[in-house]
Amino acid sequence: LLERTLEVLGPQGVRAGVIEGDIETTRDADRLQKFGIPIVQINTGSACHLDANMINGAIASLDFAAIDILFIENVGNLVCPAEFKVGEDHKVMLLSVGEGDEKPLKYPLMFRESSAMIVNKIDLLQYTNFDMEEAKANACKINPELALFPLSCTTGEGVEAWIEWVMGELEAKRAQ
Repeated sequence: LLERTLEVLGPQGVRAGVIEGDIETTRDADRLQKFGIPIVQINTGSACHLDANMINGAIASLDFAAIDILFIENVGNLVCPAEFKVGEDHKVMLLSVGEGDEKPLKYPLMFRESSAMIVNKIDLLQYTNFDMEEAKANACKINPELALFPLSCTTGEGVEAWIEWVMGELEAKRAQ
């Protein structure tokens, strides 16, 4: 998702930065290097989430005068990242069709705390029993204000709506 997002934002003149959180490895950060943007890797060891202290340490190496938007990719689970504020303007929940349409009901806090939900890998829907309408209904029961973006990072389907939302939120932030 970050790769696809950066592919679109860069040519639009949006200067992005990334704080990349993983338990181990730098593989995600390494893939993003091709965009020539500031990236800070945080490896948590065994921690299941990033917290504000980790982010505070990472931002010391970023030049915010050269960044329009900072993406923080938290460690990928649906529990711990929901419990911790890390200074974000928006939490964005990423759900893959292979995970199941019941996830909002199983992990409600993540959906309650998020501003947007991306349902990725919609190009694989035909190979799963994922029910998009059920997933949307479950998520909206928990958070009626949740912006929903079904998309495929592989094919690009739906990415435009996601980018429009990101750009709209960036413009709203600039207007403050």
